[in-house]
Amino acid sequence: MADKRLSLKEAIAAHVQDGMSVAIEGFTSFICFAAAHEIIRQQRRDLTLIRMTPDVIYDQMAAAGVARKLIFSYLGNPGVGPLHCLRRAIEKGIPSPLEIEEYSHYGMVGRYLAGASHLPFFPLRSYLGSEMPHANEQIKMIQSPYGDEVVAVVPPLHPDVAILHAQRADMHGNTHLWGLLGVQKEVAFAARKVIVVVEEIVEEAVIRADPNRTLIPGLVVDTVVHVPYGAHPSYVQGYYDRDNAFYLHWDAISRDHERVLAWLDEWVYGLSDHSEYIRKLGVETIERLKPGSAPAASVEYGDYR
Repeated sequence: MADKRLSLKEAIAAHVQDGMSVAIEGFTSFICFAAAHEIIRQQRRDLTLIRMTPDVIYDQMAAAGVARKLIFSYLGNPGVGPLHCLRRAIEKGIPSPLEIEEYSHYGMVGRYLAGASHLPFFPLRSYLGSEMPHANEQIKMIQSPYGDEVVAVVPPLHPDVAILHAQRADMHGNTHLWGLLGVQKEVAFAARKVIVVVEEIVEEAVIRADPNRTLIPGLVVDTVVHVPYGAHPSYVQGYYDRDNAFYLHWDAISRDHERVLAWLDEWVYGLSDHSEYIRKLGVETIERLKPGSAPAASVEYGDYR
C-alpha cells in the first residue's frame, strides 16, 4: 500500500481548491481547527462549507471570507451563544454574502448516509409537521411505495473534500478513532477525497492489533497528516480536553469584526503552521488541557492460524 503522508500545507494545497465543497466534521470533538486555519492561510475562496453544528471553526472561516455557502444543522457556539461572524455574513454580507442550506441533525446524518451508501435519497419521519421543508426546497415529501403514508426525503451529500481528525493512523490511512464518534465514518465514505489528520502516526502493526477500532479504512483515505493538538480548542479523547475558556473568549472577540481580523492576523496569518500556533498557545494551556487517565480493558482477539 502507498505511503499517504503529507504535511498539512501540502495536503490543503493538493486537495482544497477554490469553489469546492469542504466538510470538516467532528461532533463537539475531533474538530480540525488546524486544517481550517491552513485553508484560511492559503486564502481559498468561494467554498461551500458543510458541517453538523458549524461551531467556532466555521465562524473563523466565514470571517476570513473563504465561504460562499453553508450547509449545516444547528448554528451556535456550543454552550456559549451565537456565532457572531456567521450571523454578520448571513445577515449583512460581512465580509462577503453567505448562502445557507439548513437541516436538522438527523437530516444531515441522512444526507451523509445516503452519500456513503450511494443512495438517491434518505427517508426520515422527523420533518412531518415541521416548518423546515418550507425553508429548504431540498427536503421533499414522497409517497411510500409500501403503504399510504408520506415520508420526507433528503438528497445524498458528497463533499469534494472531507477533513477528519482522529487519534492515530498508519501511513496508509487506516485510522483508529474512539470517543464521541459523530458522523466521521459516514463522511469518509461519502466524500470524494478524504484527508485524515491525526495526533500520532503509528506502525501498521498497532492498527492491525486492534481492528475493531479502525473506523476509517485506508482504502477511502487520500492523505494522512500528522498534527499534534490539531483539534484545539476542540478535544481528542485521551489526548487533550476541550478548551472551554477559548470558546468563551471567542464570544467576546467575535462580536466585533475588526477584533476578529486582528485575531486572524495574530493567530493564523502571522504563523507559518499549527506547530507555531501550539507554541504560541503555551505550555501552561497544554498542561491545563491534559486529560485524566481512564484505560480500557485489554482484549484477546485470538490467533486464526
